[in-house]
Amino acid sequence: MPRDTLTADRIVRAAVELLDDEGLDGLNMRSLAQRLGSAATAVYWHIKSKDDLVRLASEEVWSEVELPDLDAVDWRTAAASHATGVYAMLTRHPWLVQALSSHLLYGSAQARHNDFGLAVYEKAGFAPADADRAAAAVLAFVLGSTVGPAAQVSLNRRQGKNGESAEQLMADAMARATETARQFPHLRKRLDTAAAQEYAGAPDGSFEFGLRSLLDGFGARLAATS
Repeated sequence: MPRDTLTADRIVRAAVELLDDEGLDGLNMRSLAQRLGSAATAVYWHIKSKDDLVRLASEEVWSEVELPDLDAVDWRTAAASHATGVYAMLTRHPWLVQALSSHLLYGSAQARHNDFGLAVYEKAGFAPADADRAAAAVLAFVLGSTVGPAAQVSLNRRQGKNGESAEQLMADAMARATETARQFPHLRKRLDTAAAQEYAGAPDGSFEFGLRSLLDGFGARLAATS
């Protein structure tokens, strides 16, 4: 493909697809160029480095999250919708969780969400400093909730590349973890329940429960100071 048929937008969209398929460790200019049917040197004409590419890819996926209309809904509805949208985006693109801790990521799409978080909690009635804390607490909760799923995707990918059965390795690890858990009373009581058989990580509804609890706490704090 001639260099002039490439655009930065096309390259970034292809990078997101490659990151979704191969993870952060699988992103390199040669693999990306092959996906685009081009040469790595042509990619470099548009984007100078892998770090720049990851930053631009992060901006692309942040742009997927729609922002609620703060003039049309109450602060709590807006906060829940925003947090749920970010959580869904990070679940679709688990590489971003790793990239946030290993790359300097910035841009207007990400800043737009940071600004919206502050606007939500200022609308709720928090003073600016507490709005900062509330927005940071929710973002930390959202990120923490996606670490487990992101790690599982990465583990499955690595094991598959090693020619191992991810399913068998997971089953073996779960069996060993179960035997370890039986040594502890509160874990032991839950091991043989139906719920324990349905999940390997957090129980279903954990994200929703945690987010509701956070927002309940914010509401109670606001009520106590009003």
